[in-house]
Amino acid sequence: MPYTATPTDLPEVVLLEPKVFGDARGFFFESYSRRDFAAATGIDVEFVQDNHSASARGVLRGIHYQLQHAQGKLVRVVAGSVWDVAVDLRRASPDFGRWVGVELSAENRRQLWVPPGFGHGFVTLSERAEFLYKTTDYWYPEHERSVRWDDPDLAIDWPRLDEAPRLAAKDAAAPLLREAQTY
Repeated sequence: MPYTATPTDLPEVVLLEPKVFGDARGFFFESYSRRDFAAATGIDVEFVQDNHSASARGVLRGIHYQLQHAQGKLVRVVAGSVWDVAVDLRRASPDFGRWVGVELSAENRRQLWVPPGFGHGFVTLSERAEFLYKTTDYWYPEHERSVRWDDPDLAIDWPRLDEAPRLAAKDAAAPLLREAQTY
């Protein structure tokens, strides 16, 4: 098995840790295999889009989701480090409004599975981070929504925010969870 899959405190959100083969020359690991992902997680999905973003220290992106065409995301960092967060936005779920966060970095090579029905966001911890993610559906800007990153009802424990994070206008204007359209 090329990686170990561990459910988080929100069981549908899964942390994947790859088996890395390394020596003095460098390293190798399989970052994704549909067959092995399904065997490790019990989740068989088809990814239709890969995205790559770069962010400077203190940039906070999220909490994002799509109301229609909900996306499952398999996320990882290939340069730098981020604190990555998934929030259950399914109103009928017993975990509605709960979140889980993990550090993803080029060094630890972890990946996080964020299923459809969950919001997703991250803050850059390093000087710069490059973030890759696979999605199970395409991006539809007309269906994209956000929840405020600092919603007191969510009380996300964002680490190392010595100053106000750098936000996109849509994230700064995002509604609180109790006002947001959710699943």
